[in-house]
Amino acid sequence: MAARILANLIVMGSGVMARALVQAYRQALTNASKSGVAQEAVQNIRRASKIMAEPEARQILGVTDKSSWEEILQRYDSLFERNAKQGSFYIQSKVHRAKECLETAYQKRVQDA
Repeated sequence: MAARILANLIVMGSGVMARALVQAYRQALTNASKSGVAQEAVQNIRRASKIMAEPEARQILGVTDKSSWEEILQRYDSLFERNAKQGSFYIQSKVHRAKECLETAYQKRVQDA
């Protein structure tokens, strides 16, 4: 008789554990999909914005934060033309985006002054 009761307890306990395990797995999948979607959305926003940081723009053009606008334009023209001859559209695009970024920063500085 005791063996039968013990067997029933083991079967019932394993059933409860199995249901809890399945429920925990489903919850883990739900949580993983939510966080994955959020991370993907953030990455898509970053890709879509295509805004270059000012330090990166200065590094691409090889200028400092104390460089004049004329010097920035001179470096831009030089790098843009040099890459036009060699046919590197990617580098040309980077140079152009760097100039746009620095132009925006320069205009903000002029307005604030």
